[in-house]
Amino acid sequence: MRKIALGAFALTTAFAVQTTFAAELPGKGIQVQPVQSTITEETFQTLLVNKALEKLGYSVQSPREVDYNVAYTSIASGDATFMAVNWDPLHADQYQAAGGDAKFYRQGNYVEGAAQGYLIDKKTAEKYHITTIDQLKDPKLAKLFDANGKADLSGCTPGWGCEAVINHHIKAYGLSATVEHNQGNYAAIMADTISRYKEGKPILYYTWTPYWVSDVLVPGRDVVWLQVPFSSLPGEQKGISTKLPNGTDYGFPVNSMRIATNKQWAEANPAAAKLFAIMKLPIADINAQNARMHQGEAQEADIERQTDGWIKAHQALFDGWVNTAAAAAK
Repeated sequence: MRKIALGAFALTTAFAVQTTFAAELPGKGIQVQPVQSTITEETFQTLLVNKALEKLGYSVQSPREVDYNVAYTSIASGDATFMAVNWDPLHADQYQAAGGDAKFYRQGNYVEGAAQGYLIDKKTAEKYHITTIDQLKDPKLAKLFDANGKADLSGCTPGWGCEAVINHHIKAYGLSATVEHNQGNYAAIMADTISRYKEGKPILYYTWTPYWVSDVLVPGRDVVWLQVPFSSLPGEQKGISTKLPNGTDYGFPVNSMRIATNKQWAEANPAAAKLFAIMKLPIADINAQNARMHQGEAQEADIERQTDGWIKAHQALFDGWVNTAAAAAK
């Protein structure tokens, strides 16, 4: 009888400890609504944050896919909680328009080293000695990429922020008469661009990293980056130099992806705020995950499995984020 009693006591004690620990989770009873863009390749970053929040006890809803502009206004008004893909400084105009630092909390850089710019196929670049985008002011060179009477630049989906920079560059570098910015569904436009490349035709396009395009059209092997003649950016980015330390200039500043959340919510949730500030995801890991998506593993269950796999491979790091964040609530 004594053994049974001691066993029952041990079970009761363990249950009490577990219950106490659960009660101490800083996010217990608090709902979180993530938002992200319609770019499915950004889901991985969002899910990783979600899973860390869940370990802190937060009740995390499925991410809502919205345009970037809607994401910022929703977070600022409190209709959504956070987004994990605040491109800084590319989204400076949207961020400021929705209230800037008065409405948002963002500390730390979740992802660093995101490059953007213009590329052409290596064969054409070498044959015609094309190294800078402004060389396409020459109608003879522009005609090489001609699909609609002007050089066909596979560009950026409206609302992403990059479209404003590209349109600005076309004017700033005197390309209005010779270059056409082809906008629309980026994935569909790039599928057509890649088909043109496989047919041996010259291609001119905009892209960014991390994204699968550079795993298919590999810079240095298949394509080359074009430089710009000088730095020139619109809106809130005006005056920012895009020149890299080695002197090259691809026309876009190297971006960071930051976690932006509602400021009032962050102040009321110090554990989540701390988590958002300390999480860091290597850009190479996003590239690898995006490549798997492009190879056919792009369903919701696939991305969930890939995220769980990343956590398992980096368990100590992930647990460290959660523990540090939980300690901030005490």
